[in-house]
Amino acid sequence: MNRFIFFFLFFTPIQLVFAQNHDPLPSWNGGDAKNNIIQYVQAITDSKHPDYIKVEDRIAAFDNDGTLWSENPFYFQLFFAIDRIKTLAPQHPEWKTTQPFKAVLENDQKALLASGKEGLLKLVMASHTGMTDEEFDAIVIEWINTAQHPRFNRPFKELVYQPMLELLAYLRANQFKTFVVSGGGIDFMRPWASEVYGIPSEQIIGSSIVVKYKEGNIIRQPKLNFIDDKEGKPVAIHYHIGKRPIAAFGNSDGDLAMMQYTDANKNKTFKMYIHHTDSKREWAYDRQSHVGALNKGLDYAKEHNWNIVDMKSDWKFVFPFELNALKLK
Repeated sequence: MNRFIFFFLFFTPIQLVFAQNHDPLPSWNGGDAKNNIIQYVQAITDSKHPDYIKVEDRIAAFDNDGTLWSENPFYFQLFFAIDRIKTLAPQHPEWKTTQPFKAVLENDQKALLASGKEGLLKLVMASHTGMTDEEFDAIVIEWINTAQHPRFNRPFKELVYQPMLELLAYLRANQFKTFVVSGGGIDFMRPWASEVYGIPSEQIIGSSIVVKYKEGNIIRQPKLNFIDDKEGKPVAIHYHIGKRPIAAFGNSDGDLAMMQYTDANKNKTFKMYIHHTDSKREWAYDRQSHVGALNKGLDYAKEHNWNIVDMKSDWKFVFPFELNALKLK
């Protein structure tokens, strides 16, 4: 975590007040969601409590899109792919008449979404491959620091959730090992996630494409390797982490299997869904959304008494820049 992010998260005047009152989650409003987090952490870190869990078993898994940062009007990695296609277009005149590239070049969002998963995969294969991993990292870093979200006119990396940054810090302060387990690309997330989330790159898990070794380099191939979504998430956790998490955080049906896998841990577990209910500060969506659909998972969470964050009522602030704006008033 760089010095700016560290200062921003922990030393704004508002947060100093909360710190003096020993509030580990100052951007969360009081209520069941916040109280349940704190009570859980206090219980499993108290060596005299019956629910105590050893440090080596304190694994927390977080989805990324819609859980740690926004995902509308579509996933941010798709924005990246679109920008890359436009950059590469002069080298590919055939794209002017070939979908879904034609839709990208004509800014036809309806046609782009109509291309479905197959079409979006073509964009990813064309924009993410044919280079070394270091070259791809450099492209991602430049984009994440310069590209602007169309609604907020801010770099995409600023659209992280302040309450979730505090939660990550709170868990790590209590000797949790935090992992990102995302349907997004592992190589897209790793270049910036350490800076933004404070999570080392080796604790980032995501979907991947095939790579090959050649003359000292890893070369990215236009072929899908693994989709880290839905039932794929527990599989990825098994291979990358080697043990069940005790805590899992998600926002969509794509996270349900990961949370059920966590729920089956013999230790006391914590499951939390982020429910997007704030159309003013962010977006309001769930069952019928084209991104982050929360349908089966919402019903399952209610039936099994999992924690559900109501973004509108449970979060005092959504984004870090809201704190900055308050500071400047």
